[in-house]
Amino acid sequence: MTVRFYRAEDGARLAYRDAGDGLPVLALAGLTRTGRDFDYLAPHLAGLRLLRPDYRGRGDSDWTGAESYTVPQEARDVLALLDHLGIEKAAVLGTSRGGIIGMLLAATAPDRLLGLCLNDVGPALQRSGLERIFDYVGRNPAGASLADLAERLPAAMPEFANVPPGRWQEEAERHYVETPEGLRINYDPALRAAFLAAFDAPEVDLWPLFDAAAVLPLALIRGANSDLLSARTAAEMRNRRPDMILAEVPDRGHIPWLDEPEALQAIRAWLALMRLARPRQNRTVFPCRS
Repeated sequence: MTVRFYRAEDGARLAYRDAGDGLPVLALAGLTRTGRDFDYLAPHLAGLRLLRPDYRGRGDSDWTGAESYTVPQEARDVLALLDHLGIEKAAVLGTSRGGIIGMLLAATAPDRLLGLCLNDVGPALQRSGLERIFDYVGRNPAGASLADLAERLPAAMPEFANVPPGRWQEEAERHYVETPEGLRINYDPALRAAFLAAFDAPEVDLWPLFDAAAVLPLALIRGANSDLLSARTAAEMRNRRPDMILAEVPDRGHIPWLDEPEALQAIRAWLALMRLARPRQNRTVFPCRS
């Protein structure tokens, strides 16, 4: 798929993928991930426009320094993408960090959202899951080749079972680069400093952000073995939003790949809610940016 580019407010050149036509869905990836995180889901979606940005410092986007790798900045960047494309409102499908960005948008730019689907993330995050991310973010993996890494991933991620054939090789290829010097991450290593700054900062109460999505069609997908989103937090989210579509994906930790039957059923039900509610004309043309 062709990678396209737009300019953020500070001039950073940011990458995105744009495919399909219909209901616009803004797919926001996890902390170290890119828009390719949704490659597994994309073939299962029809009749919508799937927008997949690479955050600054990740994938094909410019590296702009640790101080700019923040949730508020990334939220502004995705709004700039919508403006660039002339899209007034979009549904947000947010994986992990992408879901936090989605909740922030629900609180600060509710007029730009059609709905919110959270993939294994919520307003309370387990310390154990954050510590696991702390261990690997910004560091190159061991191993001389992608094939070698793919062989080691099942043992490194025991919370995943019944994995589709070839999936670990696909994961290695999506998130790492093979070089003569060994494997390299496909994002700015300075993301580690940004994550550590947030990790060490005073805890922020995210429940008001979740509650801000009260008027939006809402869905939550949770990996049954997740170490980041607890079953207790998911239950409280459902308690606050009894109408929230909720799916738990067996044999998955953080994060489900979204092509599992349980995840697909939830996403399709969520999309159906917005298609029913969406007016035929729901677009305003904004001036395009270079």
